[in-house]
Amino acid sequence: QVQLVESGGGLVQTGGSLRLSCVASRDDFNKYSMAWYRQTPGRQRELVASISSGRGWHTSYHESVEGRFTISKDSAHSTVTLQMNSLKPEDTGVYYCNAGLLQQGARTDYWGQGTQVTVSS
Repeated sequence: QVQLVESGGGLVQTGGSLRLSCVASRDDFNKYSMAWYRQTPGRQRELVASISSGRGWHTSYHESVEGRFTISKDSAHSTVTLQMNSLKPEDTGVYYCNAGLLQQGARTDYWGQGTQVTVSS
């Protein structure tokens, strides 16, 4: 079991920046792949950015945020961060931190409580 605590959401104007952070409660942080998802009313939760488990830094992004968002992690502090630049109104939503653990072919997902991001036009 791992608890995830997010911070950093808020209200920003179009073109602004926000930095989301997620702290995990486990010391074995590197066992987990980490990701950020977002959800808007009436839509399914979508993957925004992910970063691989282990010491590697393989990252992937939703095409709508490529070049504007950067996901990174600090294993020493069990923290994953999403730097969001050049924000657009369509980036508005609740952002959730996700930790995924793959064991014996089965994946277990853990979620934070979510943090609201609102981009005004």
